[in-house]
Amino acid sequence: MKRDIRPSVTAPPRPRHVAVIMDGNGRWAVSRGKPRVAGHTRGIDAVRAALGACGERGIEYLTLFAFSSENWRRPADEVSTLMRLFMLALQREIDKLVELGVRMRVVGETLAFGPELRK
Repeated sequence: MKRDIRPSVTAPPRPRHVAVIMDGNGRWAVSRGKPRVAGHTRGIDAVRAALGACGERGIEYLTLFAFSSENWRRPADEVSTLMRLFMLALQREIDKLVELGVRMRVVGETLAFGPELRK
């Protein structure tokens, strides 16, 4: 009788919390000859994919670092575009997020956001 001398292999533990710094979307777009906003729009797809992957794997918490205080120093048209994209994404996705039991919590200073986005 042969004895199995291979070490026991186990899957690594699944994390409960994953955090993502959403950086480089604008640079990604510009490097491909597209306007910066195209990168920010693609970032929405990345968020959707991250949410789906966390849900499929049973990851309980996903933190997205999406807008820092330094972002307010960007050109005004880019900041307003980002705010519109936040609103559009939330409006499009809210029903699905509720259905999936996703709870969104914004961390940080929100007073500079428009009232509709704060709501």
